[in-house]
Amino acid sequence: MEQSVILVSDRSAVRTLTLNRESKLNAANDDLLLTLTDELKRADADPSVRVVVITGAGRGFCAGQDLGDVSGRGMTFTEHLNHTYNPLVRTIRSLSKPVISAVNGVAAGAGASLALAGDVRLWAQGANLIEVFSNIALVPDSGSTWFLPRLVGYHRAFELMALAEKVRAEDALRLGLCEQVFPDETFRDDVQVYAERLATRPAHALKLTKQALNAALTSTLDQALDLEAELQQLAGDHWEHEEGVTAFKDKRPAQFVREGQEG
Repeated sequence: MEQSVILVSDRSAVRTLTLNRESKLNAANDDLLLTLTDELKRADADPSVRVVVITGAGRGFCAGQDLGDVSGRGMTFTEHLNHTYNPLVRTIRSLSKPVISAVNGVAAGAGASLALAGDVRLWAQGANLIEVFSNIALVPDSGSTWFLPRLVGYHRAFELMALAEKVRAEDALRLGLCEQVFPDETFRDDVQVYAERLATRPAHALKLTKQALNAALTSTLDQALDLEAELQQLAGDHWEHEEGVTAFKDKRPAQFVREGQEG
């Protein structure tokens, strides 16, 4: 039986979604993109899942679009993006749970966009990112023109896109394209440890934090202040807040994971 293009595994409240087209460095086709979107939605609806990790099988994270998959198919570029990549990126950004992009190898083209879309970006030492679009005279898509300049500034983003320069892990860390770099040989274990640590944090508060940050990226200061006040009330009324305050007073670690209680 043919293996799924997305492998799903659960461990300690962490769901790992692995892009599984290893022979093509996990280059994306419609099946992979649509299945990944569906699996993200399933993870969001599953109360046992507190953190989602997206990574790649083998040596690659995602080598971008599988060009052979779209050639001669009769779908315009706009139709293809609106059918596959754009819903995927919107799903990642709107997910109520933290999403970790675990970049284990090359992240090129739309794969670079996917690498940047997570709430946390963890890289293997041997990973690299390349905005390869200009090599085939296309425009960066799947969110790259939104994510990259917010991370590195307009001018550096333009240079990376215009020259299709490869960014290696040490430079990605310096530029703010990732939060941590781990050795290749221990990368998957290190990602799991990090994800499990994140899974012990207050899920409801992190959901609201993600909502506030997403909104603040395109809001005025006044709008951000108003939303913070609204969301803070929701956080303060939740059992997590009472637990955090009680744990602080008792001088013990807070227990934000309770069996049978969703975040």
